[in-house]
Amino acid sequence: MSEAAETRILLADDHQLVRRGVRLILDAEPDLAVVAEAGNGAEAVEAARAHHPDLAVLDIAMPRMTGLQAARELSRSQPGIRLLMLTMYDNEQYFFEALAAGASGYVLKSVADRDLVEACRATMRGEPFLYPGAVNALIRNHLDRARHGEPLPERAITDREEEILKLVAEGHTSQQIADMLVISVKTVERHRANLLQKLGLKDRLELTRYAIRAGLIEP
Repeated sequence: MSEAAETRILLADDHQLVRRGVRLILDAEPDLAVVAEAGNGAEAVEAARAHHPDLAVLDIAMPRMTGLQAARELSRSQPGIRLLMLTMYDNEQYFFEALAAGASGYVLKSVADRDLVEACRATMRGEPFLYPGAVNALIRNHLDRARHGEPLPERAITDREEEILKLVAEGHTSQQIADMLVISVKTVERHRANLLQKLGLKDRLELTRYAIRAGLIEP
């Protein structure tokens, strides 16, 4: 897509004021248009199905489903959509997970007014957009892996387990989680037991602490 063509954008962030500010930045450009908004990752997936945007701009830390989880789902269900992460976290772990989830770029909210428009255009051109710290992290990681002959580590838990971990940490009961995900309570409990075993944790409190460290929920 050329820069002259209008890029249809889905914007997902759980803070309405942030969405409003970001939308003002994007809608001020003649080649960019926000066609849908979402307040969490699950809403973003539904909005993408309904509006078929060219580009999804996703916050990382959102309730119900994170931006990373939404990015993985959108990569599977709508392989043609471009993905851009917009976050307050200058964090190498999130950066690498964003790339693994299919994102083409990673923009910090603190410099969104400077970088976001160009990031959207670069993403639609099929080019990566990385902030300077992310470039340094990528180079350092590549050199470290080459030096030690190590691939990127596999994720410790599955997408479904991560989804349930997030909901448990948010305080939902097994019945509520079962209703949200349209699965049985027994299946929820099995996933929860698997999480405790895989992660070497003892109870819900430790699962919640792990979810905070992993960026699935905000402290």
